[in-house]
Amino acid sequence: MNLTADILIPVYKPGKQLLRLLDRLQEQTCPIRRIILMNTERRYFPEGLEHKYKNVEVHHLSKQEFDHGGTRDRGIRMSRADVVVCMTQDALPADGHTVERLLEVFEDPSVWAAYGRQLPAADCREVERYTRGFNYPEHSRVKGIDDLEELGIKTFFCSNVCAAWRRDRYLELGGFEKRAIFNEDMILAGRMVRMGGKIAYCAGARVVHSHNYSAMQQFHRNFDLAVSQTMHPEVFGGIRSESEGIRLVKTSMGHCLKIGKPWLCFQVLTQSAGKFLGYKLGQRYGKLPRRVILWCTMNPTFWQEGKG
Repeated sequence: MNLTADILIPVYKPGKQLLRLLDRLQEQTCPIRRIILMNTERRYFPEGLEHKYKNVEVHHLSKQEFDHGGTRDRGIRMSRADVVVCMTQDALPADGHTVERLLEVFEDPSVWAAYGRQLPAADCREVERYTRGFNYPEHSRVKGIDDLEELGIKTFFCSNVCAAWRRDRYLELGGFEKRAIFNEDMILAGRMVRMGGKIAYCAGARVVHSHNYSAMQQFHRNFDLAVSQTMHPEVFGGIRSESEGIRLVKTSMGHCLKIGKPWLCFQVLTQSAGKFLGYKLGQRYGKLPRRVILWCTMNPTFWQEGKG
């Protein structure tokens, strides 16, 4: 099966990292037809960058127009490829086979989406490095509706840091939420699974991507995550979501003790507390005053425009 592929990347204030990403994409073993950049604010985009690459095109939008789901949906609808690979500007393919490995799983028609393995960057702290390995293990797996009992909400896990979407199925299901505070990838992946499709985790499709978030950053991120899930009970309702978090805390602390760095357990606890408190507040966002929501969120524009 010779599937065609386009790449879609939302861009904001691009720097050298984007240039490295575009160079790496030119080196992929699987030919990429188009690289569609959805750039927020024209004034921040380096003049003439798109002319350096034959397959790169840039579409500009204002900050007010940007939306995690809507902007990506607009870009995917510009594509005519069989598969569209969504990436972020801070993720770098680890080798020349990233796109090829993603496309391979679509030989199975039951696979409607796939996502790659995220490896820690050189500056990644130990606790986050362990978390990367927990969330993105060495072995691939295809997930479907039958895995809900075992995996819970992890059945729906999919990350647009590096995720491929079968375009025809994407369009049939209406695509990403046009107004999404966050988590547009898991919302659609969950709908796909509930409609009988499967999500493939491709450990061989590797990108380098990690963040050293503080406890407060984890709080804000998990607040928005919980809001997105609470807004979509048709996808996430009745699905257990906290057992994996508890398991991560336990195994992370065990890892810190095993490597002889027990003081890192404090970092695990503070990070986990930030995640837990943010998530619990996000689940109850409907009962919170607007000023509290604006303090909790990492995406105030979503609320200020009355989308929430």
